[in-house]
Amino acid sequence: ADLPDWALKKIPVKIDSGAFRSSIDCSFTKVVKRNGVRILQYVLLNEGHPLFTGKIFETEHFITSKIKSSNGENQKRYIVTSKIILFATSFETDFSLSSRTDMKFPILLGRKLLNKNFIIDTSKSNLSHKLKKSHKKSIEF
Repeated sequence: ADLPDWALKKIPVKIDSGAFRSSIDCSFTKVVKRNGVRILQYVLLNEGHPLFTGKIFETEHFITSKIKSSNGENQKRYIVTSKIILFATSFETDFSLSSRTDMKFPILLGRKLLNKNFIIDTSKSNLSHKLKKSHKKSIEF
């Protein structure tokens, strides 16, 4: 997937049909007040990820939500909205910001994005990689 708002390209994603919202790895969050306006500062990914830049993103358009994590704990998370490009199609969706340091995929795609946009076929994997390979073969002479 590509996330143009955050200058991230070809980032691996995993479908999580059990999750309502999509989630992205975030190593730092802080809410500050500037001129009476609450602003969320956050850093995406973690230092061990090859696409980590340490850049601090800011937005005043965010919400907080209680989310039940995979281990059953309720956690307070910040939710931000961004564009994501999948198979050359752009979607706008919400992402919860959470630490995914020990996870293989820095992004999970939840039902809010998947519903009415995709059909999940669990017998298939790495579709975008396979699609790009087939396009290369078709243009080679």
